[in-house]
Amino acid sequence: MSNVFVSWSGGKESSLAFHKAKLDGLTPSYLLNMITQDGSRSRTHGLAREVLSLQAEAMGVPLIQRKTGWESYEDNFKKVVFQLKERGIEGGVFGDIDLEEHRTWVKRVCKEISIRPYLPLWGKQQKEILEDFINSGFQAIVVAVKIEFLDKKWLGRKIDGRFVKDITTLENITPCGEAGEYHTLVIDGPIFKKRIIILESKIHQREEQRFLDISRCILEDKAGRQRMKEYLG
Repeated sequence: MSNVFVSWSGGKESSLAFHKAKLDGLTPSYLLNMITQDGSRSRTHGLAREVLSLQAEAMGVPLIQRKTGWESYEDNFKKVVFQLKERGIEGGVFGDIDLEEHRTWVKRVCKEISIRPYLPLWGKQQKEILEDFINSGFQAIVVAVKIEFLDKKWLGRKIDGRFVKDITTLENITPCGEAGEYHTLVIDGPIFKKRIIILESKIHQREEQRFLDISRCILEDKAGRQRMKEYLG
């Protein structure tokens, strides 16, 4: 297995899994992101599809986005992976850590569509994953929180050493937010050719979650030269 897609959320686990896959000699050729049926946002993190498109451009990797509801998620996921197989994809990279039902789903679905699953973060301690993410040179911010677990002050926070210290002192919170307590957007790192600069955002509440809705951002190259491309919400 060498040519793979990455199951993509735009957050820290999928980014670190991408990085680990490259270090292990795999070639992540596509990012696969499932979006809401109206086509406006990612299904898991609630990020605007344009933000994820800009993120993929910053990485230089094609992004495949497919509309789906939860009830049809598996069928639509399989359909798009079958199409990727026709382009030479042999396996899929997933950022799951310790939710057994997630790994069971991944292994079953991959078996049914005859590709190999690769889960480089599986079984690792969540605090260690956060530290590995930071030490690898990634930068990310919190873009969604579940109201019952975290207040809106966490939105926009950088994933750094202080964040790790603070999140690991809280009770009933998994350090990586593996139970959906919070979600992140990666804006720079070793798999990025350009960094994302967020210029405008505001906080919205949708059902049991609060989101940092990003309405304007730009790409900037590693030398600090700003690109003349923006996402305007």
